[in-house]
This record gives sequence, structure tokens and C-alpha cells, in this order.
Amino acid sequence: MISASVGTIGTMVKKAVIPAAGLGTRMLPAAKAVPKEMLPIVDRPTIQYVVDECASTGVNDILLVTSKDKRALEDHFDRHRELEQRLASGGKQALLDSVNELMSRVRIHAVRQQEQRGLGDAVLCAREHVGNEPFLCLLGDAVFSGEPRPAQQLVDVHHELGGSVIGLEEVPLEKVSRYGVIAGKEIRPGVWKIQSLVEKPRPEDAPSRLVIAARYVLSPGVFDCLERTRPGVGGEIQLTDALRTLLETEPVHGVVLGAKRHDIGNPADWLKTNLVFAKARPEVWALLEATVRGLLTRAADVDVVRSPDIL
Repeated sequence: MISASVGTIGTMVKKAVIPAAGLGTRMLPAAKAVPKEMLPIVDRPTIQYVVDECASTGVNDILLVTSKDKRALEDHFDRHRELEQRLASGGKQALLDSVNELMSRVRIHAVRQQEQRGLGDAVLCAREHVGNEPFLCLLGDAVFSGEPRPAQQLVDVHHELGGSVIGLEEVPLEKVSRYGVIAGKEIRPGVWKIQSLVEKPRPEDAPSRLVIAARYVLSPGVFDCLERTRPGVGGEIQLTDALRTLLETEPVHGVVLGAKRHDIGNPADWLKTNLVFAKARPEVWALLEATVRGLLTRAADVDVVRSPDIL
């Protein structure tokens, strides 16, 4: 974590919140009994990558916002003595090294979102735990590849400029209607002072092609804004609406993230993400490359079971 020094503005970021209470309907039936955040990317669940991103900044106090059917998220970061002993007796304890090493660096807490009332409500559930401090907020169904890691970028900009900082990604104009979009002024390459936020605009109405990219540093002032935010479509409280209110009282900046975002919210994106992360690990890719190349070059000869629901 960055140390405070003369000339810095933002206070230290010590805590992180990971909203992970959603139903994951786009990943059904796979997510019926297994939280989508527990679906594996290569050999570890998605949520482990997100927690590791927090830990890489030095933030070690992490709150998971879950729901009644997502106890598996908490269990993953708890010790399983019987399993550990069995693996140790067979000389296979290295299979749990990645999660055990991560657990040694973080403290995991959990709170339940009692009703599915949107991302804004999930963040509001963290108020008591966070208190009057800025905090990282990382969506549990998005991971990133490449450097610098998004959480570190956001913490660095917060430390310099203070206030809330939103991770940004530039997307093609035809995709802006899927996201919250910013308008603002670029104060230096890749860093923006945000003037307004528009939730899922039509391409012709979008103020830019810079969209909110699943990562935030939020000031505690966001909680009062969330309490005043009225539910929108589907009875959900939108975090973007609260941030628009926050803009009226304090600065909000955005930083274009250097890493590439990968979502796991639908089957095709989840499969793509697995391939990207497998390619980055030579020992894994060596086992897959021939199969992948064979599918590409002999597609006409491969029997593919197609599901009309997802293809």
C-alpha cells in the first residue's frame, strides 16, 4: 500500500467491498446452485482473482456482500482442516497453496443483502463495516488481465486527488448502451474530472465512449447519496444514480484502466475468459493448445452439441 506523504490529498484506503449477491440469471442453469462468482477460471474461482486484486494493493480488510444462497463464497476463504490433512498425507498440499497464501494476507468478512435491490443497495449494505472511510469497490463478476492492476490504479489516483475514483474503459459507440457513461474533462492522459454520468444511453445520446468498468474507490459520502436514491426499473437502486448525486458535493475522477476487463456473466464470456487466462499460463496452455487449434482448423469435422438457449 502507498504510504502517506507530504503533498498527498486522499486518505489511506484500508478496506474493500465486493458486491456478489446477484442471482446470476444469465449463467443459468450453471449458477442455480453454484454462485457465478465461484465458477472457475482455469483452476480457481472467479472471486479469488478479485480478492487477490485487493490484496495486491495492501488492502486486507475485505467485505463480501452476499445473499442467503451464496454461503460458498465465505466457505472458500475459510480453512478446511480435513481436506488440508488429507492432501498433506498424500503429498498434494500444493493444490491449496494459492488460496492459503491469499488467506494469510487478508481478512474476509461477509454481510447479506436481504433483497435483490440492485448494486447500489448492495454497496449500502457495507455502510456499517466501512464506516467513515474511503473504500475499494470491486464487482465480483469481472476480472482483469494485464498491468497495472485496476485496484492499484484507483488507489494511486485517490491518494493524489482525493474523493471517489471510477475505473473507466473505452468501448465502441454501439456498446455504450450497456453501461454507465461519463462526461468530463481530461486533466492529464487517462485521468478525467467527471462532470456527469449517464446510465445506458442510446449511442446517439452518449456523451463519450468512456464507460464505468466494474472498479471504484468510493468516498463514504456515497452512502448518504445511496440512501436518497430512489429505486428505478425493477425496484433496483443504481450506484450510478448515487454517484451522480455525489458529484454535486465533491469531486469524482475517472481513470482509464490499463488492464483488460473480462466478464463472466454469460457462458460465452466465461469461456473466453478461461481461454485468455489459460493462454497466460504456459503449463496449462500446453495441455490445451492442440485442442484449440484443432477446433479452429477442423471445425467442420467436429461434432458440436448446440444449445439453442446460448448459441
